[in-house]
Amino acid sequence: MFALSVATTVAVLSLRRTTRNWRRSGMIRIGIDAMGGDFAPNNVILGAIEAHSYIGTDTKIFLIGDEKKITEVCQHYGLDSGNFVIVHAPETIGMGEHPVRAFLKKKQSSLVVGFNMLAAGKIDVFISAGNTGAMLAGSVQVLNNIPGIIRPCIPAQIPLADGREMLLLDVGFNSDTRADVLYQFGIMGSIYAKAMMEIDNPKVALLNIGAEAEKGNVVSQEAYKIMSDTTEFNFVGNMEANQMFSGGVADVLVTDGFVGNICLKQAEGMYELVAKLGVKHPFFNRFNYETYGGVPVLGVTAPVLIGHGVSTPLAIKNMILKGEQVVRQGLIDKFKKAMMDGVN
Repeated sequence: MFALSVATTVAVLSLRRTTRNWRRSGMIRIGIDAMGGDFAPNNVILGAIEAHSYIGTDTKIFLIGDEKKITEVCQHYGLDSGNFVIVHAPETIGMGEHPVRAFLKKKQSSLVVGFNMLAAGKIDVFISAGNTGAMLAGSVQVLNNIPGIIRPCIPAQIPLADGREMLLLDVGFNSDTRADVLYQFGIMGSIYAKAMMEIDNPKVALLNIGAEAEKGNVVSQEAYKIMSDTTEFNFVGNMEANQMFSGGVADVLVTDGFVGNICLKQAEGMYELVAKLGVKHPFFNRFNYETYGGVPVLGVTAPVLIGHGVSTPLAIKNMILKGEQVVRQGLIDKFKKAMMDGVN
């Protein structure tokens, strides 16, 4: 088993004394940034209406944003705003604003209010298709990392030719990583694949330029050594990029956020290209971002999901449903338990 640092061990031991189940008994409260995204609040509210027909009876949606604008949209479309709890937040962080400066300055923005509600336990998950940088800033500044987690990450589900999906992480949170960080991505990816994708004993691979252990840069080689010795997950070795979409090699593919983001953008570009060429095949249709809705931030102390800035109502609906699933599966508690078990 990979040896955790002294600082990490102390942090995890502290977690034993302070941790509590994130999933509270009773209602699941989903907070949505109603002002987040290029087509907010219209698409967000329409997506919330669609999701309302699918969520459990024990789930409540909180629309966080300008109350007047939210009410006006509901009235325009003839929607019943009584299905939601509206939380007034008069300010908005725009898509083009500097993430950190805007987050620190606009205390009454829908995004900041949402994070504060999440940190205070007033909602159980926070979702936004707004400014991605501000969402990442809130994840680390308001929520902090789960004790023992070195760096959070963002995963994405990639369609495979055999009909299944593979989890790719990180896809943009960390441009540079260390070997022990990649190792932790493997732990979180394996837990996510079990809980959210219903894969028993998921196969975890390391993205590299060759299958041999000595391939790749220094970080990749060191990560390979650590992963090869672990009992925390089912490591199957290196995997090359030309195997990404074929299936059968791995269920979880670990890399840094720089390479992972390039892989994700390549997949998105392929979907757009085949659509322009008029190629119709069920496999390519599964690359549509609307299917997945949004991506979670893994490794922080409460559930956060980030959506595409141009999210449609369908994408918003699917992001809400994924958020509900994250809470029901107790994903945060599973990560906390993994960190506590890691020092035993």
